[in-house]
Amino acid sequence: MSRRLQMVLAYAALTVGSFWALFPFLWMISTSLKSDSEVLIYPPVWFPSPPIWENYPAVLKLVPFGRYLLNTIVVTVTVTILELITSSFAGYAFARLQFPGRNKLFLLYLGTLMIPGQVTIIPNFLLMSWLGWVDTYMALIIPAAFSAFGTFLLRQFFLSIPPELEQAARIDGCSYFGIYRYIILPLSGPALATLAVFAFMTQWNAFLWPLIVTNKETMRTLTVGIRYFGDEAAGQFNYLMAGTVMSIIPILLVFLFLQRYFVRGVALTGMGGR
Repeated sequence: MSRRLQMVLAYAALTVGSFWALFPFLWMISTSLKSDSEVLIYPPVWFPSPPIWENYPAVLKLVPFGRYLLNTIVVTVTVTILELITSSFAGYAFARLQFPGRNKLFLLYLGTLMIPGQVTIIPNFLLMSWLGWVDTYMALIIPAAFSAFGTFLLRQFFLSIPPELEQAARIDGCSYFGIYRYIILPLSGPALATLAVFAFMTQWNAFLWPLIVTNKETMRTLTVGIRYFGDEAAGQFNYLMAGTVMSIIPILLVFLFLQRYFVRGVALTGMGGR
């Protein structure tokens, strides 16, 4: 088989795979612009005639979309910032500081990745209830502010930074926190951006924990609010898909803005880890 034919087959396979991956997304956008009568037509209509753009403002009138969006932004941004802080502190300690049992403690910390999240839901909910945090931002933010994956990711990147920089700073009298603040963090932009994208996407799409820990409509996030809206607007898939399209626009913008840092961070972390 010639090299040209191999490339043609590879591009054809990638094109088919890309379309298959985008199929649900395209169906969602198409359905969001359909009238009630076009939604359930078989065979399905891909290009609504005419497109009903009024479905989008209609959703804003049917549900408190702005409140859901505000809750999601507050929770997602706060969790992302806290996760960057806690993971960078822990990653720096495990990568650069020497203390007894460091490697064993890191393996134990890393072992928490093996525990399914569903196992910790009941203990976490009982703890939130005991603290009186149910239906508050604290319950949505604090349990997600610590990440073993983030610690592992940043530790691997911190290990790739030449130790000579740290030694020179120590000779100049820099403290451990000063090394972290003025040397480690400025050199770790790609890794921090990668973790920020992961944390933002994970928290923006979080569904099960916000569903369990919130009862009031005013505390619902977008995922939970759209879920309840799907029950209340039974059969009105055009409105449901319009709300879903609006909910993913911010996360797409964040990914597009940080895409180059994300790719660079993944490459550097994978190549530089020890």
